Amino acid sequence: MTGPSRAVSRGYAWIVFGLSFGLLLSDYMSRQVLNAVFPLLKAEWMLTDAQLGSLSGIVALMVGVLTFPLSLLADRWGRARSLVLAAVVWSLATLGCAVAASYGQMFLGRFLVGVGEAAYGSVGIAVVISVFPATMRATLSGAFIAGGAFGSVLGVSVGGVVAQHLGWRWTFAVMGLFGLALAGVYSIVVTEGRLARACLDRGDAPGADGPVRSLLPRLFSTASVRCAYLGSGLQMFLAMALLAWMPSYLDRSYGLSTDRAGLVAGVFALVTGVGMVGGGLVSDRLGRRDTHHKWTLAVLCSTGSLVLLGTGFHLPNGAAQLLLIGAGTLLSNATAGPAAAMVVSLTPPAVVATAMATLTLANSLIGLAPGPAVTGLLADRIGLHAALGVIPFVSLPAALAFAIGRRRYAADLRVPVPARPLTTTELPT
Repeated sequence: MTGPSRAVSRGYAWIVFGLSFGLLLSDYMSRQVLNAVFPLLKAEWMLTDAQLGSLSGIVALMVGVLTFPLSLLADRWGRARSLVLAAVVWSLATLGCAVAASYGQMFLGRFLVGVGEAAYGSVGIAVVISVFPATMRATLSGAFIAGGAFGSVLGVSVGGVVAQHLGWRWTFAVMGLFGLALAGVYSIVVTEGRLARACLDRGDAPGADGPVRSLLPRLFSTASVRCAYLGSGLQMFLAMALLAWMPSYLDRSYGLSTDRAGLVAGVFALVTGVGMVGGGLVSDRLGRRDTHHKWTLAVLCSTGSLVLLGTGFHLPNGAAQLLLIGAGTLLSNATAGPAAAMVVSLTPPAVVATAMATLTLANSLIGLAPGPAVTGLLADRIGLHAALGVIPFVSLPAALAFAIGRRRYAADLRVPVPARPLTTTELPT
């Protein structure tokens, strides 16, 4: 009986991953589709660049503000039902954008998109890793987080095609309908009871009891988990700076037209996503022999991105330069999967979604927000080419943080966790 149970559980786990990944694509497609229709909105409503920027920025702002509290709520209320509700909110809000008649109405729609998307990344990854063995955490985390890069590329490219043929309103409508359809399927297939039983099939518990306030201190109490937050955020700083400024760099340094620069920059974005998936795969394979190898891999990726990008941006224009930059881009966020796996292993099961929210918050505050902005400030003073040659040095403190975390990891794993597994009779239905 044990064999079939495990087979069913593994098959169901991959279904959970596929549906969760699909909703993540919907999340980022709904978020980034706006960029594809900027020129159309500007022309139709006579908007300023500042107004256009606010329509994009309000989503990031709401995600940053609400990620932690909504993830904490999901840990207590139920992760599966929280994900369905989140997807319904952002999809309906995206449909609202399709019928917006003014800047104010569009701003409200985008505000609600941010509310819906705020905790999806952290809760979604908690659901995915809860139904797979611990030996696959880095792979799944890297693949899941990489969905953001793939969804961003799809949102802009698909959105541009739809807008070109059907108009900008249909661009939002298509994204909203796609999200609602996936949310409907998800609500039927992924339930709290099924998630809990899938966990028990592989000998794990889906959560833990105890007051939240007794578990939350573990989010920050160990040196190694703080190092994982810091190292991941610093590497995200580098990856996001490259993502934001690569089109401008290709335009200014290589003279590419806007559309060609965007296309080539999209390739670099995909390379970032591939690196995130690959980093997770390698981390899990190495971690089977010794869990410390995950930290070692993070150190090597951080150091490698510094060397490759630092060298690449100091070479003259040409194929060799682009190859080195591409290789550095591949490593720039390959630490995402290992870092997430480290955080999960150091966190009580009951607050894994909240831990992922903390990691998301660290990535946002240390990397997503300041990376492009600081690079722009440097570019104003020393030029974009020189600025891109300087920012890879953030990988130096990132590598140091991962190295310190590796040294403290074994001791921090022994810190007691106030939790107990659920019994079969306590499973939610």
